[in-house]
Amino acid sequence: MSSPIISLKGLTKHYGSLKAVDDLNLDVQKAEIFGLLGPNGAGKTTSILMMLGLTEPSSGTAHVCGYNATSNPIAVKKKVGYMPDNLGFYDQMSALENLVYIGRLNGLAETKGKARAIELLELLGLKDVMHKKTGTFSRGMKQRLGLADVLIKEPEVIILDEPTLGIDPAGVKDFLALIKQLSKQQGLTVLLSSHHLHQVQQVCDRVGIFVNGKLLAQGNIDTLSQSLFGTDAFVTTINLTQAVPQPWPLETELKQFDALKKIMIHDQEIEFTCSREFTAPLVRFLVEKGYDILGVHQKSYGLDEIYQKYFESNSINQTKP
Repeated sequence: MSSPIISLKGLTKHYGSLKAVDDLNLDVQKAEIFGLLGPNGAGKTTSILMMLGLTEPSSGTAHVCGYNATSNPIAVKKKVGYMPDNLGFYDQMSALENLVYIGRLNGLAETKGKARAIELLELLGLKDVMHKKTGTFSRGMKQRLGLADVLIKEPEVIILDEPTLGIDPAGVKDFLALIKQLSKQQGLTVLLSSHHLHQVQQVCDRVGIFVNGKLLAQGNIDTLSQSLFGTDAFVTTINLTQAVPQPWPLETELKQFDALKKIMIHDQEIEFTCSREFTAPLVRFLVEKGYDILGVHQKSYGLDEIYQKYFESNSINQTKP
């Protein structure tokens, strides 16, 4: 595996007696969409500011695009596009004028900056309003313009802090689809900070669960689910048209599957607990043995259940003497 494009080692930030970020260790790979998930006040924004070199860590290091963000923040800023939760544009200027101005601030000549701005406005669905003053824009339109803002300098990494705040559900769906499309088409690395679980789940390759300044866990949904719930993470219930006899002759044969850990029979319903996802082989086995299946249900743990479990565990640990 290549070197991570974002590498945080022991990153810690104190504000007086408050430890806002506590020994954060995190690697994000190129072209990955990583979701930093946690409640407001968890330390997500402080972590981002340290990655950008906008605040110094109390200890630890943040390397972004190969540069130390503390000792070389200018180099990091050239490689990274950052969209904060509160966007600011010149309301009396058009969307195009705002973008051209941002381009100039990033060293783009007027002609090149204007061509790049028009290209981005078209890409992000703002072509028809590019000459309208941004003071008339809705929150969703401003978020799209904000995305154009961070993309105009062609960054390798974009960091989005609570990017869907105040957008209606349809707008959120479109915005997240845009992020996924951009990452895939342009090889962009995206770090997305949010407290909206289902939005993070929709778009991110991996997530990190961040509570009280600590990164409690990181991985994809399946990995986190299995580490938290063990074999209970893979439970399949199959309903049949006929009752299962007791004892069931097929149990001995089924137990030859190494993935199958437990079988519970309730009349016409069989509950299989497995060490991994194993639904398709179970269904195929029963059909081959002549059973008619009425329904199949897989117990699944989404990010909300996973997050709640980690949050509860951490809250209990915080209250222990």
